[in-house]
Amino acid sequence: MLQATQRDELMPYAVQPGEGRGRRLHAEPDSLTRSPWQRDRDRVVHSSGFRRLQYKTQVFINHEGDFFRTRLTHSLEVAQVARSMARYLRLDEDLTEAVALAHDLGHTPFGHAGEDALAAQMQPYGGFDHNAQALRQVMLLERRYLAFDGLNLTWETLEGLAKHNGPVRRPSARLAELDALFPLDLGGYASAEAQVAALADDIAYHGHDLDDGVKSGLLALDDLVDVPLVGKALADARALAVDLPQSDPRTHQRIRHEMVRRVIHALVTDVLVCTRARLADLAPRSVEDIRAAQAPVVAFGEAMEEANKGIRKFLFAKLYRHWRVNRMTHKARRVTAELFATLTESPNLLPAEWQPREGGKDEGAIYRTVADYVASMTDRYAMEEHRRLTDLSVAG
Repeated sequence: MLQATQRDELMPYAVQPGEGRGRRLHAEPDSLTRSPWQRDRDRVVHSSGFRRLQYKTQVFINHEGDFFRTRLTHSLEVAQVARSMARYLRLDEDLTEAVALAHDLGHTPFGHAGEDALAAQMQPYGGFDHNAQALRQVMLLERRYLAFDGLNLTWETLEGLAKHNGPVRRPSARLAELDALFPLDLGGYASAEAQVAALADDIAYHGHDLDDGVKSGLLALDDLVDVPLVGKALADARALAVDLPQSDPRTHQRIRHEMVRRVIHALVTDVLVCTRARLADLAPRSVEDIRAAQAPVVAFGEAMEEANKGIRKFLFAKLYRHWRVNRMTHKARRVTAELFATLTESPNLLPAEWQPREGGKDEGAIYRTVADYVASMTDRYAMEEHRRLTDLSVAG
């Protein structure tokens, strides 16, 4: 069968089809044509939460321009980078892709501004973070199957979502609840496949935020000259473009794309080379050796990690904290907080499918339901819902 051929091609420390640690929370027959992680990937792609990512923001609010990245385009770029890395390392590509595509399903409207607002409102009720919310989305909130709530993904995919930032020594109340439902060994490292997906997230972030930042006019190419790694990529791109007309905006565009391509290539290459070296030193014989390791096996080298931190520091100072972004962030937090306050004060305003069930009408349950509802919104739906709830001239 195809699965047997695929298994023979994988390294022994990859997650092996047919040997999943926890299978699924709700028992289902295996597919004759797809591995468990192909099914997970397909379920994520067909989920309502994945479709909504099309209208959830990255850095720029959705209505600011169709050419800026959204959570959906970001997730697709992460999956592309992750799958390529997994193939080189001879890991299971489908599991890697499933984790990459699902990792942002818990994000709120308006990006981190919306998340910060919800986290503040939910602090007395177990808090809010998008990683735990991604698990809630795939374990509880999707309503696509007659036999169970959620997507019933495999243990391995859920592990990758729960440990997106590494082992979880002190899980939030929300994550602890989900772990009690389906224990995910939170204190250990995730599989190499999940670690690849997490690093691909960082790589894709840097690439497209540099691209969108310059494209938006918030950053100029000359601002990047002294940024670690990026400055060299820019210099190399400009050297290649020396014979092109420098006053032509299309030349500027080509230089930008070449720069971003070189940054991504350098980051990916470093991860692959350093990961190969770590794997050679560790000599893992199974995925359990990866999970029991004292450090992640998929990581940048020391010099590239410093460069990565330098890029992140630059983007925070010059892009994420730009005054124009700050204005939108301020408005987004206010809209999110006002939505939450209005709906928790009057939960009867919630749509019928979100009304608290009988027995679930205590304050904590109502707050959690409202948080789930607000987190599910796209940018434009959140703005429209805010107007419906606060503006008398707008029909409810």
